[in-house]
Amino acid sequence: MNAITGTASRHELTVRGVIIGIAITIVFTAANVYFGLKAGLTFSTSIPAAVISMAILKAMRDATIQENNIVQTVASAAGTLSSIIFVLPGLVIVGYWSGFPFWISAGICATGGILGVMYTIPLRRALVTDSDLPYPEGVACAEVLKVGAGEGGDAAEKVETGSAGLKAVLWGAIVSAIFYVIVQTKVFAASVTDYFRVGGDKGGASGFDFGLSFALFAIGHLVGLWVGVAMLVGALIGWAWAVPYFTHLHWAAGAAADVAQAGWSHYVRFIGAGTIGVAAIWTLAKLVKPLASGLAGAFRASRARKAGTLDQLPRTEHDMPIGMVGLISLICFIPIAYLLWHFAVNNGLGGATWTLVIGGVVFVVLLSFLVSAVCG
Repeated sequence: MNAITGTASRHELTVRGVIIGIAITIVFTAANVYFGLKAGLTFSTSIPAAVISMAILKAMRDATIQENNIVQTVASAAGTLSSIIFVLPGLVIVGYWSGFPFWISAGICATGGILGVMYTIPLRRALVTDSDLPYPEGVACAEVLKVGAGEGGDAAEKVETGSAGLKAVLWGAIVSAIFYVIVQTKVFAASVTDYFRVGGDKGGASGFDFGLSFALFAIGHLVGLWVGVAMLVGALIGWAWAVPYFTHLHWAAGAAADVAQAGWSHYVRFIGAGTIGVAAIWTLAKLVKPLASGLAGAFRASRARKAGTLDQLPRTEHDMPIGMVGLISLICFIPIAYLLWHFAVNNGLGGATWTLVIGGVVFVVLLSFLVSAVCG
């Protein structure tokens, strides 16, 4: 597999690359949706997709690192697309939907996804190139691709290392499948759950749910140690302090399990939601300066393109023209406006339809940019 240089021009978008990317996306999206519903979090698929695409394209002599990059880029959509499980069910909960209409759901995902991609193009420098992180995911993914593109004396060693990684993935899948069969046949339990009163019958309530899942081990390996530590600390704060405290403060009779779950639903989870909100605002505040720098870089590239000096920049610094980004973004607002109009008309808000549509589009423009900055 050939490596990239700053000036080389190679074929990137190929039919086989798109097909491989779509196949990986389908599998990863299904897995991510399952894990999201099971554990409450999804994982980024860029690096796993890069590893799998390397293993597939390694057998093709004319494959390049650019084609591999296209495959992992297509497959990385699974990490964000699966987040619809946190949004669309809300329309069912509020009673607007009684099911999930396919075409409207597809339209929401398509327009939101395309708009997010367009917004992340001018943010590339802020999120990757000029990031303060010691190892941004984009850089880490590039390093993985470079391993697969090893040439000369390094090639054999790097291929061997990649094969070992693929074998580890296969063995992990086999062991996980065996464990799942054992659990489903009730040879032993997959989890231990208990709820109890804290401080006697007049005290608060709490509980625990300890489970063993190789799938969650895999998620932990992907998201990293400190994400797992943060979740553990959050669980301890929630169930060792917050749930007993609030269920004692608002004492209620009944089974410990019902009281503990009610305390969690009515009080504690809002503390968690507030924590997430504060973290998001803090992240946005820290991104203001790099965002401005990234946008300035995008406009400099646009001016260089107009002046005919773009060829003087390294190929790796060529972005999609900012005018094209703006045009595609504007086109995306048309179906978004239609979806907002459809929502207003079907909920008896015809008198305020255009106000809601215009306000909704402005809200989408601003919020989607912020979400792209945080999640891009």
